[in-house]
Amino acid sequence: MLPEYNKILVAIDGSDESEQAFKKAIQVAKRNNAILYIAHIIDIRAFESVSSFDENLAEEATRVARDTLNNYLDYGKEHGVDDIQTIIEYGAPKTVISKQLQKEHNIDLIMLGATGLNAMERILIGSVSSYVARHAECDVLIVRTDLNNELPTKEK
Repeated sequence: MLPEYNKILVAIDGSDESEQAFKKAIQVAKRNNAILYIAHIIDIRAFESVSSFDENLAEEATRVARDTLNNYLDYGKEHGVDDIQTIIEYGAPKTVISKQLQKEHNIDLIMLGATGLNAMERILIGSVSSYVARHAECDVLIVRTDLNNELPTKEK
């Protein structure tokens, strides 16, 4: 039987929700013998609010992202996924995930953590997971539960 998914993208942002998505992505990649892409998108719009853009901020964000991705890479390999690629990109996470990365790497499944935004925040700035689910040209899995398929304590 052919694998259902060959290339899986999981976006991480340091949140508990993205870590849950990552851990589930490990399991899905193993079952499908798929390539796992772990991406961190540095939202450069966050630096626009700083009155004088300091290049050191972007460099520090990149260093932290690289260290985080290396930790996820090690975890994935320790848990049986051999083919893992890490990606650091810059821009608006919504479009980078749903359009750019999906097309560049021919992704057939995107996995994301459920949003932690409240209703008002979703109205004002929108949810990355909601946007990706509506605009990606591949399957999207929004992860809400842990590896035991239980909601985290704070959501129960």
